[in-house]
Amino acid sequence: MNIHVPNSTTVVACLGGPKTAFEHRTVTPPSAGEMLLRLRTVGFCGTDLFKLDSGQAKPGMVLGHEIIGDVAALGPGVHEFAVGDRVAVPHHVPCGACVYCKGGSDTMCETFKENLMLPGGFADWITIQPRAVSHAARLIPDAITDAQAVFMEPAACVLRGVERADIRKGGVACVMGAGSMGLLHLLVINAARPDVSVVMIDPVADRQKQSLAFGAAGAAEPGDAALKVVQRASDGFGADAVFDTVGGAALLRAGLDLTRAGGSVVLFAHAPDGQKADFDLNALFKNERRIIGTYSGALAEQERVFDLIVSGALDPTPLVTHTMPLDDFDVGVALARDRQALKVLFTPTTDAIAK
Repeated sequence: MNIHVPNSTTVVACLGGPKTAFEHRTVTPPSAGEMLLRLRTVGFCGTDLFKLDSGQAKPGMVLGHEIIGDVAALGPGVHEFAVGDRVAVPHHVPCGACVYCKGGSDTMCETFKENLMLPGGFADWITIQPRAVSHAARLIPDAITDAQAVFMEPAACVLRGVERADIRKGGVACVMGAGSMGLLHLLVINAARPDVSVVMIDPVADRQKQSLAFGAAGAAEPGDAALKVVQRASDGFGADAVFDTVGGAALLRAGLDLTRAGGSVVLFAHAPDGQKADFDLNALFKNERRIIGTYSGALAEQERVFDLIVSGALDPTPLVTHTMPLDDFDVGVALARDRQALKVLFTPTTDAIAK
């Protein structure tokens, strides 16, 4: 199979702050160990929005990392894939040898922080660097759709927190926030730990109803109502683990109040820069509660999530509310920013499809 490769690719380039613009950049043949992908779909992640709105997206940067693509060309030495293969590829791969990797903190590895897709996922053509090709790229079975497979990376991030929380068999988990990542927590926990009951907390009544439709054991608004629902689900003990998908000191305090003695609060979301936590230390110490930070997902979680998707245990596609070409990038960002969308997926630009 041959795929025509153009000389340039359209990318969504950051201009600094929340603004972006379309640019054309040169497409070069893949070097040794690399492969060139033709984009099929790319997910818009909460981290992408955070980087745009917080000013962390520097001029010239191309965001996007949840990609599915067709192999268009292979560099010398790549034998794991063939032109035309449909693959899912994460953008981070740890070294496997440092103190962090050996200690189970592979997402803290300095090598892991390198972005292995160039120029980035919001582009029609993407070069995947050797470490991702050899260690992380996965061939997608024909029965799995792009919309399912694109969740491999974000769902792996969720699974890492779920496993680090060490929820007891038959326990209760509580998720604060029923946006796209909160609901993905619900789906991942239901798939990976079907013995665990999940309670969703969100101030919006429609999101509470949606959580119940997605399989939550209970749902409530924050405050006294949340405490009552969690207490009822846990026979009065409190949640084994609370997952904060919103971020901030107030959510941490609320999460601690919802946990049982010996329980955990898992911090999954960014807090505002410089914000300090403020809670009763004795409530943590005397009750042996834990606060766990979890950031990204490593190769092991990606493999387990991919298996859950392939087996049919995890189907995140109900979270996809909008699919549009990269031409409409600003529209998709606005939908996500205004909470009018759960998950936005982008497809190649109309110009790329026409070619």
